[in-house]
Amino acid sequence: MDVNFSQWLATVLAVLLSCCRSADVLQPYDLLYDNAVQSFYNNDYESVVRYMEGALSSYAEVRQTKVRCRLRCQDQHPFDGTVSDLQFFDVVLQRSACMGACIEDTLGVGTQSVHRVSEDVIQDFQRRIPYNFLQQAYQKLKQPDKAAAAAHTYFQANPEHVEMGQNLEQYKDLQGVQEDHFVDREARPHQRSFTAGVRLYDRGDYEGAIVMFEEALVDYYRADVECRALCQGPQQFQGHDHLLYRYSLQELISDHFTQVLHCEHECVRDLATRPGRLSPMENFLPLHYDYLQFAYFQVGLIKEALQCALSYLLFHEGEEFMTDNVDYYREVLGHQGRPREVRDMDGCQIKLYLSHSTKPKAAWYLRRHKQELKLLLIGSDTMGVEFFEGQYWSSTGGRENSNRIPSGTDGWMEYVPISEKKNNTTASVQNREGGPLLYDRIQLVQNSAALNGTQRVLLDHVISDQECSDLKVLAHSITLAGDGYRGKMSPHTPNEKFEGATVLKALQFGYEGRVPLGSARLFYEVSERARRIVESYFLLNSTLHFSYTHLVCRTAITGQQDHRNDLSHPIHADNCLLDPEANECWKEPPAYTYRDYSALLYLNGDFEGGEFIFTEMDAKTVTASVKPKCGRMVGFSSGGENPHGVRAVTTGQRCAVALWFTLDPLYRELERLQADEVMEALDRQSLQQPQHNWDQGFTINPKDEL
Repeated sequence: MDVNFSQWLATVLAVLLSCCRSADVLQPYDLLYDNAVQSFYNNDYESVVRYMEGALSSYAEVRQTKVRCRLRCQDQHPFDGTVSDLQFFDVVLQRSACMGACIEDTLGVGTQSVHRVSEDVIQDFQRRIPYNFLQQAYQKLKQPDKAAAAAHTYFQANPEHVEMGQNLEQYKDLQGVQEDHFVDREARPHQRSFTAGVRLYDRGDYEGAIVMFEEALVDYYRADVECRALCQGPQQFQGHDHLLYRYSLQELISDHFTQVLHCEHECVRDLATRPGRLSPMENFLPLHYDYLQFAYFQVGLIKEALQCALSYLLFHEGEEFMTDNVDYYREVLGHQGRPREVRDMDGCQIKLYLSHSTKPKAAWYLRRHKQELKLLLIGSDTMGVEFFEGQYWSSTGGRENSNRIPSGTDGWMEYVPISEKKNNTTASVQNREGGPLLYDRIQLVQNSAALNGTQRVLLDHVISDQECSDLKVLAHSITLAGDGYRGKMSPHTPNEKFEGATVLKALQFGYEGRVPLGSARLFYEVSERARRIVESYFLLNSTLHFSYTHLVCRTAITGQQDHRNDLSHPIHADNCLLDPEANECWKEPPAYTYRDYSALLYLNGDFEGGEFIFTEMDAKTVTASVKPKCGRMVGFSSGGENPHGVRAVTTGQRCAVALWFTLDPLYRELERLQADEVMEALDRQSLQQPQHNWDQGFTINPKDEL
């Protein structure tokens, strides 16, 4: 279609809708959005604000209408448990008719098809792109308070946007702009309440924290209801052309139901994921009960503390620290004998009520989650699609690609029993370095002083040229776009493609003969070499364990490199939440607080850009820059003393082995333990495949062993 004609048609449609609009008809948000963008390029900023605010309002109204109508129709036409085909389809047809009537009553007659928008537009709204246009329009209209709010809202979901971060700094210095103007207009109530509860808790205001955590739970369960209602829309079926779909009725219903059920099951992840983050806060829902049990204890409400502790144990049955707390609470309350089974307890009571459900309990919630998992496993077998359950509330932080992301921005909060509970549970890293490098060919290039920081080291010749080549070939064979980032091809920047793979995946592929087994073993053994070097150089007195290991490549996308002002990987710290404004790094959820040391082992340098950089805690002042090349490794402690990031890769592909380590054996990488078992099995079977001599060219010194 001719572009001019498309623009003319959109303009005519806008005029018709404007002329014909009545009080009960809602304009489609994609049309309003398009009008706003066109107005922006015409420098008509008043129209930008009018159309874009209207688009945001329309988007929110359509979303809430779908939720209300679906919940209302479910209540009016419930399944009564019968298995009759006619009764089943009667309910389905009744709900469909109910939905159509409900939506038209709200949005206007004949508007359902009008409000069906493209996936690209939906993605723009989910990424908060409209707020980028709004902040610029408000700035041009000299309304800095509204511009600051729009900029802040956009930046929450796009923290890698360098220019927006600079704009926010400028707004702070403008006259008339106050701190309370920097609000997130799209903040999720349950996350906002939880964050407020954590802050009150850290200040010792336990009564205030109780109020906020209870409110957070109510908001969480309400958000869960809404999330599940939104899952009942159209689904995407990868690998199927549904215009040519010829399967039976049962197969079609099964496919669609499985997709909807998977979406509903994943609401756990959605509710625990903050804007701009790719991984959820691990253990998010159980943490509410953990905070509540201790806050109740602090104010002397022991019965409530016991109930919340039991609710926590529903998710982590037999967890030692919380079990000790339960025993303590029972002793205080005068309970004698052995505690009753956790499943027989009502658990933590929520004092507020929901609009669609009364007092949802953790036991019911978890029971439903387990039932869904069983059905999804059956559905995955039926559809022939692999299904992996995320470790949504794993007390050991067991790694799952989809929810333990090596971005250093999300993760598990360490649990501490009552006897040891403090506001700050983190231990400082020992500032020691200079230990033996274990291998003769390895060269110390720069220590902490030369890198202008603490607990930093730069080494060369950690692996040979041949090993770099073998690992790059392996990466091209096994890495997947978006691995570890919910399949997002460009998780850190839209200007680069991200691909990754784990050690276990490499060994599995090698065992199956899909890649050379020697190369898979090389990946495993090189990562072990890096671990030993870091442990030795920093003079650690205890064993360093793998927390996560990832073979990653970042590729510049052709045609998207002009005028780039973003980073390949935004500035962050690996075990705390970097707060550049406060010049602090907070060891609290959702940070991976258990990570102690990190390392990047580079496989190549034949690309442009991609320098690894250390910064001050302001995330701006660069203190050291490292140009990757084959065999080069940078190692450092994972805390706020070492904020770091990656400059834009503007040409070519940058590959590396990324490693994170922990001193706490409770947080060892689950896949690493499985990889250890695979290696042991391979050794036992004495497979007659050529194995790579991973120490080729390296001589280990027995005297240097720790």
